[in-house]
Amino acid sequence: MDDLRGRRVLVTGSSTGIGEAVAIGFAEQGAEVAVHFNRSEGAAQAVVEAIGKGGGKAVLVRGDLAARGVARRVVEEAVDRLGGLDVLVNNAGSLIRRAPFAEIDDGLIDAVFDLNVRAVIATCQAAIPHLARQAGSSIINVGSIAGNDGGGAGSAIYASSKAFVHNLTKHLARDLGGRGIRVNTVSPGVIATPFHAATPLERMEAMRKSVALGRIGTPEECVGAFLFLASPAMSGYITGQNIHVNGGQLMP
Repeated sequence: MDDLRGRRVLVTGSSTGIGEAVAIGFAEQGAEVAVHFNRSEGAAQAVVEAIGKGGGKAVLVRGDLAARGVARRVVEEAVDRLGGLDVLVNNAGSLIRRAPFAEIDDGLIDAVFDLNVRAVIATCQAAIPHLARQAGSSIINVGSIAGNDGGGAGSAIYASSKAFVHNLTKHLARDLGGRGIRVNTVSPGVIATPFHAATPLERMEAMRKSVALGRIGTPEECVGAFLFLASPAMSGYITGQNIHVNGGQLMP
């Protein structure tokens, strides 16, 4: 994908898991990448070093996106260090913790929505003026299979937050199309990342059995969808869409 060479990309939450794989994947295509993290500084630095060893360019940007005002600072810092912005990948997000619906409290609701929803809104708002200056720019939001099927036990708020992201993508696609900014979603299924580190083995096995391909996915298997949606040559007439990467576990 030669049209990704030299593109400036901010990937939030890119120190581990899918975000890490996506950051490295863009760099391998010649893009310049801002690797964002909050707490995992060592892991984020390792991503930057891996990109550098591969001949790519990456910068490190830190910030707690769940805190008000931080998203704008993260975007501005990425723009300043990269010299502009062509692609925003809103990957940062978390389940925070599982809780039965009757036991959900305001603290959990606020924590999940601050990171999974409000941070996405704020990051997009901060990035739009910069993206509008570039031809072929795009926003790629990270949804989830949970946003379609309601999520597993104890994940009502997480699933609802991802459904919000799915719908926000459609609105932004309409709102920003006239400014030349495409907006799409990638929704992973069960992927072998730190996100599932605390998931009991029996539950992971049950999820594996529900996948048509019969296995858990890898972060690297998600990367192609992001590259495709960022490439004007490959997807220049695609906006407002949700690409599911779940091995056939859900077929909407």
